[in-house]
Amino acid sequence: MPDYLIDPMPPQASAEVLALLGGVETATVGHWRHWGFVDRAVRAVLPGRRVVGTAVTVAIPGPDSTLLHHALGLARPGDVLVVDRLGDDRHACWGGGVTIAAKAAGLVAGIVDGPCTDREEIEASDFPMWCRGMAPITTRLLDFGGMLNRPVSIGGAVVMAGDVVLADDSGVLVLRADEAEAVARQALERQKRGEGRQAEMRAGRKIGEMSGATAKVLAATGQG
Repeated sequence: MPDYLIDPMPPQASAEVLALLGGVETATVGHWRHWGFVDRAVRAVLPGRRVVGTAVTVAIPGPDSTLLHHALGLARPGDVLVVDRLGDDRHACWGGGVTIAAKAAGLVAGIVDGPCTDREEIEASDFPMWCRGMAPITTRLLDFGGMLNRPVSIGGAVVMAGDVVLADDSGVLVLRADEAEAVARQALERQKRGEGRQAEMRAGRKIGEMSGATAKVLAATGQG
C-alpha cells in the first residue's frame, strides 16, 4: 500500500506582500542574510524572470510522479510548486505536459530539486522554472507515495507549505510568511541606497573610497 502524507493547502500570501517582494532582488537579501537560500545549482531555465508566490510543497521518490500530478489539480493561481526529489538526480519529474498543466492552473513557477526535461516546451510555454538541469529519463505514475504540504528540503533550504518564495536569475530564496514583508522593505531600502551609490560611481567617485575599503588598506599599510 503506498504511503501518502497529505496536509491541507496553505493560506496564500497577501497580494500587498507579494507586490513588495516582487521589486526585490535575491542578491540584495544575500547582502545580509545567509539562510533560506536554495543551493545555487538549482537554476532558472528561462533567463530574466523574477517570480514571487506561496509555496506548495511536494516530495516524491525516485522514478514516481503520481503525487505531483495530483498536486497540480489542487494548485491555485499565485502558488509556486516546490518539489523535493528526495535525493534523486536521474529522473525528470517535470516536462512539457506538467508545464502546460501548471500554467493552466495559474502557478507562477515550479522549483524542482532535481532535473527537468523538455526545455523547448518549457520555453514555448514561457513558464518560469528552476531546476538542476535537464535529463532525458522521466518519472512514471508508479504510485509509490509521497508528501504534500509537509516540510521539504530544496537545495539545503527547509521549505514549509505557505512560505513565500522569491526566485530570479541569481537564485531562489524562501521566507516565512510572517517575515516576508519586513525583509522586502529592508531590501527595497537597500536597493534605493544602492542606486544612489551607483550614480556617484558613474560620476567618478571610487568604490573603495565609498565602501571604506581604501581606508582599511591604507591604515594596514601605514599610509592612513
